[in-house]
Amino acid sequence: MKASRFASRTACRVAAAGAAAGCAVLVLSSPALAHVSVAAEGAAAKGGYAVVDFKVPNERDNASTTKLEVAFPTDHPLASAMPEPINGWTIQVTKAKLAKPIELHGKQISEAVSKITWTATGDGVKPGFFQKFPVSVGALPEDADELVFKAIQTYSNKEVVRWIEVQGDGAEEPENPAPVLALTAASEKGHHGTTASDAAEESDDAKAAAKTTEAASDGDASDTTARVLGVVGIVVGIAGVAYGVLAGRRRTTTEA
Repeated sequence: MKASRFASRTACRVAAAGAAAGCAVLVLSSPALAHVSVAAEGAAAKGGYAVVDFKVPNERDNASTTKLEVAFPTDHPLASAMPEPINGWTIQVTKAKLAKPIELHGKQISEAVSKITWTATGDGVKPGFFQKFPVSVGALPEDADELVFKAIQTYSNKEVVRWIEVQGDGAEEPENPAPVLALTAASEKGHHGTTASDAAEESDDAKAAAKTTEAASDGDASDTTARVLGVVGIVVGIAGVAYGVLAGRRRTTTEA
């Protein structure tokens, strides 16, 4: 009896310890899942263009996210940044003069996007939800492995969370890390990667290939139909000849 009680108590203690450890893991990991982050739709190749999504989760149970401000890097300015329209949000793109002009498609660019601000016209991002804010950016720098976008998240209760802390090499992740976009190697298509015109050409090529495939399918279908009709004709012809032969034999037998 004592042994069974001891085993029961030990099992309860182990279960309680496991539950506590599980709760601790959830508590420690949940903030990391709630960070404002940035990621490319596909690859963000150096020297090319990419569509990036700023992902904003709502961390609060009693307030909605009603505003997002994203500061663009000044050490590697981006001449082009075109946000995608989002229902329920107004978008303001702010540009600033560059201390040193940059070259884009053979032209000197003296200003670049410094900030994009999204402001909710309705409820914004409600508790328990997240929102993606897509932006087409380029040309991406060729002399950097990542871009840092500092972000400010504002809630409907006027609370402001600043995601602006940059993680140092070998250091632990800060409490409010800034979104970081990792850049990949330059596209194999060329030194300057994929451009907007390249994307349009690829789309046209895909459409032309689809039409060619469709025409080939139609041609194959026509060939198949012709072959079937030919076989049917041959079978009918053979049947007719056989019927003629049998009819001739019957006449011969009757006359005899």
